[in-house]
Amino acid sequence: MSTVSAYAANSAAEPLTKTTITRRAVGPHDVAFDIHFAGICHSDIHTVKAEWGTPNYPVVAGHEIAGVVTEVGSEVTKYKVGDHVGVGCFVDSCRECDNCKAGLQQYCTGGGMIGTYNSVGRDGTPTYGGYSGAIVVDEQYVLRIPDGMPLDAAAPLLCAGITTYSPLRHWNAGPGKKVAVIGLGGLGHVAVKLANAMGADVTVLSQSLKKMEDGLRLGASAYHATSDPDTFRQLAGSFDLILNTVSANLDLGAYLNLLKVDGTLVELGAPENPLVVPFFPLGAMRRNLSGSMIGGIPETQEMLDFCAEHGVLPEIEVIAPEYINEAYERVLASDVRYRFVIDTASLRD
Repeated sequence: MSTVSAYAANSAAEPLTKTTITRRAVGPHDVAFDIHFAGICHSDIHTVKAEWGTPNYPVVAGHEIAGVVTEVGSEVTKYKVGDHVGVGCFVDSCRECDNCKAGLQQYCTGGGMIGTYNSVGRDGTPTYGGYSGAIVVDEQYVLRIPDGMPLDAAAPLLCAGITTYSPLRHWNAGPGKKVAVIGLGGLGHVAVKLANAMGADVTVLSQSLKKMEDGLRLGASAYHATSDPDTFRQLAGSFDLILNTVSANLDLGAYLNLLKVDGTLVELGAPENPLVVPFFPLGAMRRNLSGSMIGGIPETQEMLDFCAEHGVLPEIEVIAPEYINEAYERVLASDVRYRFVIDTASLRD
């Protein structure tokens, strides 16, 4: 076992503070690596603030993790010391259910995936995430960061990247397809870049036009304000696929009406209240409403390789660990373009 510095939340009402946590000893199949960068995901804030139920405090959040291997177990075959690697939203699963065997570990039915933080590992100890200096993970749940990809920009791809890549790939976004992205935030801006790189025609749907210049620069061919009722009349029946990247409860009927026959609206955010789905916008054109959660290990590696090949990287603001609490407030105020990434150097000292 080893100890490492980290930033933890001890309650929903208190700021995150610096502390020390324990990491397990490196087992035969484990990879230990120094964390160099960790992205701040809105899910971190939901969890820390007990908005998705009371977590197991103390919580060391962070599931967008990139770093450099420092030690490998005696039976590890995929990685060696010095490799650039990452870890996303989970660090284990049952490995035996049909979904795990198919590489869909995020949909594990044998007890569910083991989250990178606020979960319990196979050894019965709490899992702690990337707001820390180092981590130990089974090699099957470690991702290889492609050569030449900067570690700071790679980190958000482990959640924001795969969360948007997976539905784009599953619903065949590509040439000849019209894709709309609701929201241009941490997830939305990556979705625009990915859909554009896949060859789709991309439209951003945002409350206002204040980020229009960014949206067009990132790869959108059109940008519309959803606060304008004309948007919904003008774009009715336009899209094959819509990705909703925001967590607010929207008027789903209005957005479903933007889909073509057999089009699909995919929920990626987790709204506070249950979804209200009116029948006629859904049934009239045989439209689909679906959800999607991150991606399995094979697809996440595919995403990283795709991003490296096509030069898709998130727009980031790198911060020191001491700035985490201020960063949380700025995320809640939508004052970041577009992802905070923690430089964990001071936590590795």
